[in-house]
Amino acid sequence: MQDRIDELRARIAALQDQLEQELAERRSRFWDRIENGRVVWEEGMRRRHKELRQHVPGFLAASPIRHTMTAPVIYSLIVPFAILHLWVWIYQAICFPAYRIPKVPMRDYIRIDRHQLAYLNGIQKLNCVYCGYCNGVVAWVREVAGRTEAFWCPIKHAMKTRGPHPHYAHFADYGDGENFRAEWEASRARMKALNCAAQGCDHCRSQDEAN
Repeated sequence: MQDRIDELRARIAALQDQLEQELAERRSRFWDRIENGRVVWEEGMRRRHKELRQHVPGFLAASPIRHTMTAPVIYSLIVPFAILHLWVWIYQAICFPAYRIPKVPMRDYIRIDRHQLAYLNGIQKLNCVYCGYCNGVVAWVREVAGRTEAFWCPIKHAMKTRGPHPHYAHFADYGDGENFRAEWEASRARMKALNCAAQGCDHCRSQDEAN
């Protein structure tokens, strides 16, 4: 049974890699390259983007009144999102070194680049900055929480859960008391080993020795 599960996980991972490759190829059709975090467009593309931009007065006139009236409610969420961002950053800075879990880099989750698109007007750019930040914070916090759960309580739920984090698939089965201790230790080992490929195993060994 476990071999079958491992096989399915490998197939899912291979499909995810294939999907990412296809998406990367699709994205690259619209630009030439990326330099210093900014897209370098093909000749004439940026000029065409400016021609496609809807100016602010026309954009506001075409927007339903209910959208305009609810905008302050949407933007009021910046306060709890900023507090959440700061609080989780403090938590990770204090606790992850103690657990010997690699920190989750925010730059991998919080992407703010859509404001560089010339076919967006000022309001649309502001909206995109806001959405990129808030959704990035949620994704980053989810990974921090997932690593924490994998370290402290790697047990699947009895009921099916929607959209579990990537580490959930490796959790111990609900009710499997015989193998729980071994599964728990294996889950902690996986968390400690994260990013070893990027950092180098020598780095991970030296960190363990230092702690």
